[in-house]
Parts: sequence; C-alpha cells; structure tokens
Amino acid sequence: MAGAQADTAPVRATVASTGLPNLGDGTDMTPNMERRLGDRIARELYRDPDYVDDAVLMEYVQGIWQPLLAAARQRGELSPELDSAYAWEILLGKDRTVNAFALPGAYLGLHLGLVGVVTSRDELASVLAHELSHVTQRHISRMMTRQSQQAPWMLGAMILGVLAASKSPGGANALIVGSQAANAQSQLNFSRDMEREADRVGFTVSTQAGFAPQGFVSMFAKLQQASRLNDAGNFPYLRSHPLSTERMADMQSRIELPDSGTAPNPAARQNVQEADQSMMAARARVLSNSNVDALRTWSVEVDPVLLGKLPAVLQAGTLYGAMLAAMKLRDYKQAQALWSRLTDNVQKDAPASRLARLLGVELKLAQNDGAGALRLLQSGESAQTKPSRAELFLAAQAQLKLNPAVPATEARARPASGLAATTQGLQTWVADHPTDAQAWQLLSSIYAAEGLTLSSIRAQAEVNVAQLDYPAALSRFKTAQEWARKGGAGTDHFEASIVDTRTRQVESLVREQALER
Repeated sequence: MAGAQADTAPVRATVASTGLPNLGDGTDMTPNMERRLGDRIARELYRDPDYVDDAVLMEYVQGIWQPLLAAARQRGELSPELDSAYAWEILLGKDRTVNAFALPGAYLGLHLGLVGVVTSRDELASVLAHELSHVTQRHISRMMTRQSQQAPWMLGAMILGVLAASKSPGGANALIVGSQAANAQSQLNFSRDMEREADRVGFTVSTQAGFAPQGFVSMFAKLQQASRLNDAGNFPYLRSHPLSTERMADMQSRIELPDSGTAPNPAARQNVQEADQSMMAARARVLSNSNVDALRTWSVEVDPVLLGKLPAVLQAGTLYGAMLAAMKLRDYKQAQALWSRLTDNVQKDAPASRLARLLGVELKLAQNDGAGALRLLQSGESAQTKPSRAELFLAAQAQLKLNPAVPATEARARPASGLAATTQGLQTWVADHPTDAQAWQLLSSIYAAEGLTLSSIRAQAEVNVAQLDYPAALSRFKTAQEWARKGGAGTDHFEASIVDTRTRQVESLVREQALER
C-alpha cells in the first residue's frame, strides 16, 4: 500500500458519518475525552452481528478479569481517576481469529477464537493483563495524542482502521488508503517500548492476582509457534502485538530470577488445564463456528476409542463441545445421551459439574421445557450463595417459557408464580449492574409477561442506554411517556416518575453527543 495514490475525500466522508468526537488541538487527551471516543467505537461494536453476550462464557472471562483489575488497583497501576472515568468492559466477538485488543476508554475486545485456543486460565490471564496494562499505562492516549498532530481526517481514518482491524487485518488496509497509508497502519500497533512495558506491568499484575507466571511464557510460545505458520489471517494478535525473542526471554527471566520485582503469591495457580476451563474453550469454539459441517465434526470426537486416548480434562471439554453442537443441530436425543456421559465424567469436579448442569438447563430450554429447566437449576442451588448472572438469566428464560406475554388483564388474573421472584432478582441485578443490556432485555420480557407494559418499554429503553445508543433510548422513553399520559396498561405513578427522570437524563446525553460532532 505504501506509495499508492488515492483521493482522500471518501475517507473524510466516512469519518464524518461516524460522528467521531473532536479531539481538540493536539494536547494530551484527558481520560474523559478518551472515554467518549471509546464509547463511540464500542457503540459500533455492540451493533456488530458478531458481538455476543454469552452469560456462561462471560462469567468465565470475568472470573479472570476481575482479579486482574483488583490487583492493578492494589498495586497502584490503576489510579482513582482512570478507575472512575473508564468503562472497564470486555466485549466478546464470535470471530474465530485469535485476537484481543484494547480500545480507548478501557473497552477490551476479545475474540472467541482466542478463548478457544488457550489451554489454561493463566494463558488467558496473560493476554488480558497485557491489554489491561496498555490501558493503565495510557498507551492508547499517548498514541492518539501523537496522531492528533496529523490532519484530522487521518486520525479518523486510524480509528476506523482500529475498528476494521478488530475484524480482519485486510479490512483495516481497505479503509486506510492513500500515500500516507503505511504511516497510519503502523500507528495501529503499539511501539516496542509500549509492548515491553505492557509485558512487564501485565506480568506483575497477573502474578499478584494469583495466576501462574508461566502463563505468559506458554502463551508466548503458543503465539510464536503460530507465527511460523501460514495462518491465513487467523492470528491478527501477532500483527498488532509482534513477538520478539527479547520479549519472550524477559518473561522467562522474571520467573527464574528471585529479584525480578515480582513478589511470590502463595495462592498462585500452576498453569495447568482444568476440566471447567477445557469446557469453556470448547464452548467458545462451538459458538464461533456454528456452520453445519463444523458442528457435525464434533460427533466424531466423542467416539469412545478416540475419547479414551485423551486426558480426563480434555474428555470433559470434548463431551461438552459435542453436546452443545448436537443442541445447535437440534439433535436433542444425541445431546441428552452426551449430557449423561458428561455428567458422569465430571461428577467429582464441582466447577465442571456445575457447568454441565447449566448446559443441561440450556438443553431443557431448547426443548421448551421450562419446568424441567427450573427443576435442574434448583437442584444445584445453595442457600448460602446467590445465583450467578448465568443462573439468573437461565431462570428468567425458563420462567418466560412457562409464562409467555399476555394482555395485562389476563396477567393480573394469573395465580402466583415464579415470575415475581425472577423479577425481583433481575431488578436487584440491574441496580448493581445498570449497563447490563441483556439483563434489561430479560427484565423487559418479564415485565411484558406480567402485563406491565410501561415498565417493559422503559426496560427496553435501558437496553439502548446500556449499548450507548442514546437517540434510540430517548425515542423509547418518549414512547413510555406517551403511554403513561394515555393511562395505558401497567401504568403507575412511581414508574411514570422514573420514566420522566430518565427521559431528561438521556436528553442531556443526546445533547452532549451532538456537541461532540
């Protein structure tokens, strides 16, 4: 692409159409400015068909991400200013490529292709800790500030390139054109110094969080092996984070030298693959490649002879993946048989057994057996623990199978059911997690099943807010206001007051967004 000549007008037009915020006159970006830019990019990713919020997989990822954030705070790598200004959100993408990337404002993109190839939590922790450190060390802001010295259209082209690179390296090249293309493309990557700093900081954060330091080395080794192959674009992470012998040696030395600056964590893990991690890797592979031919190949993997040659943890993952594939193919008889084998395989492993039970609940839901799904969920409940996000969402889906939406008069005439408890659980969840779009979506459906139309419309507007689509949210809030004024079904003074307050708040957000254009 270097040296190619092209008219930049199409690029300028594309940048203008995205509504990217004005980044000022080249001074350092403030955290709030960076967050606003990140919000704009994240809004486009939420709209991407490949964006996925799988509650079971996200629980696994968050189980790694939250300890890393806590360790960064404890070490002082994450200042209070950044902590409050940034989003700290992980967005999962169905893409099969092995990729992860940090965006302005602490949005992190994670492809299921990467989740599907790691063989331990520690390897995934090494990638997330590295990306986290790019954020805490303000690498993105520094890179963006440097680029703001260029023509405004070039900065916009670079951001569009970041979006395209999250999908495919070729897409980025298609967007960044002209005689300055090579320079802009090079700025999509962090500098070598930034990469080394992210390695160093990420290593200490990951280790303090209790993850095995060997996870960095084994992940590097895996990526280095991939870099020697013709991967046909399947390892874009290597293009934006090029490996070097020096970086790998530095990570190894930090493990071997007692004065490496990393205090040993007595609770540190051992960088080994576990059954539940193997099951989540299998889930990622199935969800990222759900074409019929790919799903059918899983049935071959569970041949008793072939399966018997695998370690127990890999057997669990293989059975899990095959069962999920059978469900996708709607072969419920095969899925049930595989579930029996899976539960037998993991019965002595509590975390893996729980995941098998949740997959069994999904099987019941796929067969429209809401009552069976609830019984299976309740069989694993403990009075000492609150339901997880995944369990709460599955319970809501089961209740919706039993209580589809009906007119308000019929809903009020229903006998008491589990809807009330499910509603309360979701209300508590969104109070603690107001940006959880899927929770709001389920709550909207539950409200509709209860005949609470005003609440249902309001919850749907909150889905738009959570996904940063403020104009769409405002439109729905105004619809809710109109419903309340007409005295529509499910209207009460308290809910109408909430709608009025939220409408004013979102109107303010829409105005702020307009000023940034």
